Amino acid sequence: MSFELHALLGAVVLGLVHLSAASFSFKAQVGNKYTVGPRDEGLQPTGISARLYRANANFLETFPYFAVCVLVVQTTGSEGTLSQIGSALYLAGRIMFLPLYAAGLPWVRTLSWNAATLGLVLVGVQYVVSESS
Repeated sequence: MSFELHALLGAVVLGLVHLSAASFSFKAQVGNKYTVGPRDEGLQPTGISARLYRANANFLETFPYFAVCVLVVQTTGSEGTLSQIGSALYLAGRIMFLPLYAAGLPWVRTLSWNAATLGLVLVGVQYVVSESS
């Protein structure tokens, strides 16, 4: 399995961590009775729980693009240095993003998001560079 596919699998695991953190923090906030019930009251997470929900939503906004870029370079045989660096950057930036968002650190969190987004772009650029040569 290629480095890029390993990074993609790592991002899937990270997505499950995001989902679990948001879910369990909300359950801790409102109690088990509410979370296993019909949720008719429409309670919303607050504080850290709300930040974890937003971090999860933010992850879900970029993950499909990353997955598509990795699958494109993989299926076309376009893997290379840029896609490997990009995959590592995406995963590392996203790993850092979750605790930084939960802690409420805006500037550093933004840097980790920028690193992850740059990584995603590099994976796509790898395909373009490979196809043009």
